Amino acid sequence: MSLSVETVQASLAEVQVADLQMSLLDAGMVKDIQVQGTDVAIDIEFSYPSKSQWAGLRSGVLEAVKSLGSSGNVSVSIGQKIIAHAVKPGLKPLASVRNMIAVASGKGGVGKSTTTVNLALALAAEGAKVGVLDAEIYGPSIPTMMGASGRPESTDGKTMEPLMAHGLQVNSLGFLIDKSQAMIWRGPMATQALEQLLRQTRWNDLDYLFVDMPPGTGDIHLTLSQNVPITGAVIVTTPQEIALMDARKGLTMFEKVSVPVLGIVENMAMHICSECGHADHVFGEGGGALMSAEHKVPLLGSLPLNRSIREYADAGQPSLVAEPEGEISKIYKSVARQVAIAVSRIAKDHAAKFPKIVVEKL
Repeated sequence: MSLSVETVQASLAEVQVADLQMSLLDAGMVKDIQVQGTDVAIDIEFSYPSKSQWAGLRSGVLEAVKSLGSSGNVSVSIGQKIIAHAVKPGLKPLASVRNMIAVASGKGGVGKSTTTVNLALALAAEGAKVGVLDAEIYGPSIPTMMGASGRPESTDGKTMEPLMAHGLQVNSLGFLIDKSQAMIWRGPMATQALEQLLRQTRWNDLDYLFVDMPPGTGDIHLTLSQNVPITGAVIVTTPQEIALMDARKGLTMFEKVSVPVLGIVENMAMHICSECGHADHVFGEGGGALMSAEHKVPLLGSLPLNRSIREYADAGQPSLVAEPEGEISKIYKSVARQVAIAVSRIAKDHAAKFPKIVVEKL
């Protein structure tokens, strides 16, 4: 049976992309369809990292085309193209970083840094080039969580190379000071140090740079949000009202400085007893969903209160490294893809393509 491009295209309208909750065709991911007699070649392109989803999608496409009755060969090529997206007006993205994502909480102790490293590792596992900047000046924890040590090298005395840990490019003030040294800096000094750490690190062609923001909504956060080209922000909270109060402040701060809030991650949503399986909402229930509804910001996912998350982070082997196919890692991967999808829906950055205008006197 001979096929046409139109009949193949119509069949792809029935193939769903689970992450997007829409058809492959509606998502605009079909880049090309070639039909020669009974042979079909289809090119599909994701706008976000998604390698774990390719096998399932390929099976769905093959099944849809085969259902048309063709006995020929069907080839499905799947790829991904991650582009730079717009930042707030007046700021220019870093040349070597396509998208910068701030992870903030407004409050300490809610698992923000653990979320940062696992989301970064999840997108790297999905095929992206990812980095992590530790913006915790007063208590840098990323070196410990990533199991990384040493000092960044500099070849020119002006810039430094990021360290590599579990496939991620990483930099932190924790690499530059002694572990026991206390940073007794006022806000302006801390802010300047962070901007230098960001701009003087030679990030290498990153699709995403995750910035682990300090707790709070003070001078450091406001200055960074205004001066640093952040593509979007993720808010981390627990269901507890005390945590939600501060998380709301963090969310509002980003809204006021015109940084899109990509979504909310709820940590410690419940504890599952390892002995009997009973679910206990230790820190309350539904707080993340309530905050999501209040601010009309998506709840990206909820993580349980699980000992392994803490133990793996303390050991420098985050969940995505220690148990890449475990249930916790699957949640992080799902959340990370939702973050990347939210970024992909932000307007493209055309600043680099816009010609420089020079006014000359005649």
